[in-house]
Amino acid sequence: MYAVIKTGGKQYKVAAGEKIKVEQIAADVGQEIVIEQVLAVGNGADLQIGAPWVAGASVKATVVAHGRHDKVRIFKMRRRKHYQKHGGHRQNYTELQIASVNV
Repeated sequence: MYAVIKTGGKQYKVAAGEKIKVEQIAADVGQEIVIEQVLAVGNGADLQIGAPWVAGASVKATVVAHGRHDKVRIFKMRRRKHYQKHGGHRQNYTELQIASVNV
């Protein structure tokens, strides 16, 4: 059984036992969270789609860790104008262990 959830403005396809990295969630490591924004639930060929959410569906997950992704390098340049600008960005994430998908 799998589910499509929405968190942090993005959509993720999850199943029980998987680990995923999502946008940072304000929760402590080891805390169990419940995600109720479930867009779709599938089981083999059977697919249940919500409008916008599937009624009564939820996903239970445990917070494994918090961290930061690799640095994304930003480089701006205008040729022949002696203009160069360097920058970088590291996005925070929360790693979740999916415990169960409930319908």
